[in-house]
Amino acid sequence: MSSRLAADGNSADVIQVDNLVKRYDELVAVNGISFEVHRGEIFGILGPNGAGKTTSVEILEGMRVADSGMALVNGIDVRRHPRAVKSIIGVQLQSVQFFDQLKLHELVNLFGALYSQKVDARELLARVDLTEKQDAMYKTLSGGQKQRLSVAVALVNDPVVLFLDEPTTGLDPQARRHMWELISSIRDSGATIVLTTHYMEEAEELCDRVAIMDAGEIVRLGSPAELVEELLATGFSKDREVRPADLEDVFIHHTGHALREDS
Repeated sequence: MSSRLAADGNSADVIQVDNLVKRYDELVAVNGISFEVHRGEIFGILGPNGAGKTTSVEILEGMRVADSGMALVNGIDVRRHPRAVKSIIGVQLQSVQFFDQLKLHELVNLFGALYSQKVDARELLARVDLTEKQDAMYKTLSGGQKQRLSVAVALVNDPVVLFLDEPTTGLDPQARRHMWELISSIRDSGATIVLTTHYMEEAEELCDRVAIMDAGEIVRLGSPAELVEELLATGFSKDREVRPADLEDVFIHHTGHALREDS
């Protein structure tokens, strides 16, 4: 293990990864990656399908065991103490199902009980703009509301690190931009966020730094602005004209920024 990995929960780097490897038979899903996530930042992990990003995140969440290498989350060795890591993180999944017949405040309280936490369900629901739905059953929610509920339950244990997996997939433009504001507000409240997304605009809007993965390796790491400047320095130019607005801007201009939801 590299000496730069310090088992110290007060480190400036809340996640530290050194030479992480995960194989599935002949497939090397994660091939010796190393990186840090700074405390209080939004860190994006980008890559095409099969790049290894999901496996990497699941190792950090304690859901999978690496074959070799080291990963620390807030100073805790994920491989040796996965339960301890799970107690200090929140995980919002891209696709999740809750009990259809339970009310939203009941669901939040249920997840609080799973973490042995006494939570203020109504305050958490207000935080994700679901106050008006707190007494509604899960089955009545729109897609955007379900996504925001999944964020609320991921916050029940006041996590040090919040993992978000494709948080805006399937959302309309207003709901997507509202989710961006919510994610930024969670970071501003003190959490560190690790985000996977296929939307490059989303990564540019939200992420302080991104790691781009391909074939199990990190091929580039830096801030979105740094990586764009690095590419431009090679002489790269787009084949088509880049306009200062796109169709989504037109859509938002004519329909408004306000969140639209089913009653």
